[in-house]
Amino acid sequence: MEYKVLGLMSGTSLDGLDLAYCHFQKTAGGWQYELLHCNQLDYSVEMQKKLQDAIELSAPELLQLDHEYGIWLGRKAKDFIKAHNLQVDFIASHGHTVHHLPEKGVTFQMGSGQHLAEASGERVICDFRSSDLVLGGQGAPLVPIGDLHLFSDYNFCLNLGGIANISFQRDGKRIAYDIGLANMPLNYLSRKMGLTYDKDGEMARSGSCIEGVLNGLNNLEYYRLPFPKSTGYEWFAREVVPLLDNEKHSIPDLLNTCVVHICEQIAGQLRQHQEKNKASLLVTGGGAFNTYLMDCLKEKLGSRVKLEIPDPGLIAFKEALVFAFMGVLRIREETNVLSSVTGASRDHSSGQLFYPL
Repeated sequence: MEYKVLGLMSGTSLDGLDLAYCHFQKTAGGWQYELLHCNQLDYSVEMQKKLQDAIELSAPELLQLDHEYGIWLGRKAKDFIKAHNLQVDFIASHGHTVHHLPEKGVTFQMGSGQHLAEASGERVICDFRSSDLVLGGQGAPLVPIGDLHLFSDYNFCLNLGGIANISFQRDGKRIAYDIGLANMPLNYLSRKMGLTYDKDGEMARSGSCIEGVLNGLNNLEYYRLPFPKSTGYEWFAREVVPLLDNEKHSIPDLLNTCVVHICEQIAGQLRQHQEKNKASLLVTGGGAFNTYLMDCLKEKLGSRVKLEIPDPGLIAFKEALVFAFMGVLRIREETNVLSSVTGASRDHSSGQLFYPL
């Protein structure tokens, strides 16, 4: 049976809304996928600010924005479906994470499923994280289920969104966790220069590493925590922003320092888990487009790890693809969240279903 799904993803880096129209089919050899139509809708300055500031809203204000954003998602999905004349079995939406505090049993991905379903006219599956917290898990990362079924040819899968997360197989189980920072500090600093992001890492390449700031970043407590673990914007705002809001350092120097920090942390984690003399690392997410970041990462990894950077479509839309795939597994009532990854008490099939009224 073939499944035709539109996946929606909005990451913590606030780049925009990713839409990925995918076909999935299960064969004797496992799951096969096609990534057929993709688009990223940049957020307006107003929308970006609303999402960034949502963490400060009161409960009624947050729910109101949740409804508004759900309608916005639905309308954008409907426009995309119409523009490409698509047949869609359902929409699978990650939403936009506003709160992620697993230690308190709290996670909130904005984008009301019922409003999204009504505005799009399509069946919707969303809220993929909440049930995992009920079972004692982190509610993240979730993408490793896709790594397991769709990208098992690689020893490691690295996603560089707002946060850097890693996924790999060990002793018959999938292991994954949030390593730490990726695009969040780079985009935060770029916005201080009136830019959405540092194209190709050009500003970072022009700067110099600040040893004091680098040491401060490398010594953040999060990096010493055991996995399973996950983090989000709250940690960045509380622990990282104060290290970056230092006017005595130039933005290029701070960007350079963040790139060095990101690559050191990733390389350190891979060294801990690498079992073979030569390992393959699939890199996706917006950070894979950052030429300087990739150059620095290759240097830190050395010759024992082969960096695999796929085609631009997969780089940009892998997360939207995987959430579409999670929706397929949810419809089939098959496991789409792995307890070995999140620390939950058991594997489970997560996601809430909504229908147009």
